Amino acid sequence: MRPLITFKQLLLMLVLLQSFLIKAATPIYEITIRDHLFYPSNFEIPAGVKVKLIIYNKDSTPEEFESYELNREKIIMGNRKAIVFIGPLAAGKYPFFGEFNIKTAQGVITVVEVVK
Repeated sequence: MRPLITFKQLLLMLVLLQSFLIKAATPIYEITIRDHLFYPSNFEIPAGVKVKLIIYNKDSTPEEFESYELNREKIIMGNRKAIVFIGPLAAGKYPFFGEFNIKTAQGVITVVEVVK
């Protein structure tokens, strides 16, 4: 009698399930670029957690999300969105800015310890 599924198939299903569960557990934060400003320009995320940032550029011109402290830079074309993953991070402040409008497009992500 043949098994319904092989060991390889079972292993593949478990890997896919694990991948899905990890992605489902990633917190999502949204940032909007409008009039060469970030909204919100300051927000908090939990320490020790990988976070997904979805950045919407509502301007017609491109902007770059950049942070030396986060070691990230991503160009977001006008009227488009981009995804940037950050973390897990230690508690602290992590500034970011728009490379193309550096005088106006600035913000800070504050990473805070979560008390359990």
